[in-house]
Amino acid sequence: MQTNHFLTIKSHLFIFFAFGITLLSCGKKKSSETPLPGISIAGVEQQRTTSDNVFKFKLTLDKAFSGTVSVTYSTLEGTALSNKDFIPASGTITIPANQLETTINVTVKADSLRTTNKYFYVQIDNPSNCTIKTNKAAGNIINENGTYFPVPNTGYTTPATYPGMTMVWSDEFNANQVNTSDWTFENGNNNGWGNNELEYYTGRLENVFQSAGNLIIEARQENFSGFAYTSTRMITKNKQKFKYGRIDIRAILPKGKGIWPALWMLGNNIDAVGWPACGEIDIMELLGQEPNKIYGTVHYGPTLATHASKGNSYVLSSGSFDQQFHVYSLVWAQDSVKILVDDIEYLSANASNIGSSYPFNSDFFFIFNVAVGGGWPGSPDGTTSFPQRMIVDYVRVFQ
Repeated sequence: MQTNHFLTIKSHLFIFFAFGITLLSCGKKKSSETPLPGISIAGVEQQRTTSDNVFKFKLTLDKAFSGTVSVTYSTLEGTALSNKDFIPASGTITIPANQLETTINVTVKADSLRTTNKYFYVQIDNPSNCTIKTNKAAGNIINENGTYFPVPNTGYTTPATYPGMTMVWSDEFNANQVNTSDWTFENGNNNGWGNNELEYYTGRLENVFQSAGNLIIEARQENFSGFAYTSTRMITKNKQKFKYGRIDIRAILPKGKGIWPALWMLGNNIDAVGWPACGEIDIMELLGQEPNKIYGTVHYGPTLATHASKGNSYVLSSGSFDQQFHVYSLVWAQDSVKILVDDIEYLSANASNIGSSYPFNSDFFFIFNVAVGGGWPGSPDGTTSFPQRMIVDYVRVFQ
């Protein structure tokens, strides 16, 4: 009996010892397994160009692997459409052994149209020798800086000749860019330009360009040099100045709360005598929250403390000034200024009703700008959409 008991104990010990070896062996096998690498795809953001260009989507492993890694991929439409905005692509892509990355190339089709930005996706699936960490990435197509912006040529127009007068200067804005022999861009915020304006003025293509025979000034909501908005202010000071004659400016105006476009003139002697002694002629101003109403104003006075103005407004009988072209005109003679829209006079001023501070018998230069915010229009609000554009077909001076 004792011998059998001893044999039984030995048998049990043998089984337990063998089972322990098996457990240890299994534990070593599990600890020696290497986790598969994770693969991610990164998005791309690029400007659209006038020729087809390639968006390179980078695939990256979080660690190298001793074998070949692969995934399948395919493009998916977003606001960008297959064969219109991008060429659809699909297939299998591999990352060779001991490498960390590769790229999937997608061709974005050429287009110079300035419009809203668009996006599409590249999605990866069916991983081999890897796990997917990020399975989809966006291709953001930047269209907002395109240089082509067609505008329907509808609305009012004025002739290129008037009896007894000669066109002494014009800008038809037919070139590919603004003529800097005639115009200078004023940059910055300049302490709100005396009006508490909120924009930062630039001469960038993002804010000013010429397309299809039009000048386009574009106000944007974007962070730039510490300001929340950008736009353009351009002047002919020290390049083109005029005294008397008829001036016609054909334009489509922007709209929206806090948007303040202006086509105006300042006395060329402003550096010598200051404002308002130099005089100011506002051929057109508009408050964006009143898109069917424009203002014509003249400013004068020997000192800032004695500033005075004479102005009037004009309201369209139907529609608004952002819908089609209208012509804003100044008829200017010695001791007399008249402001018109579509050949309808709605403001006149003369030396007799202004008095001895009448400054409008001197040279003046042009200013075209779109302000954002300011004491008069107030700030943009949730109803204001961006970008907003002032489109000028021509400016013509006849004498």
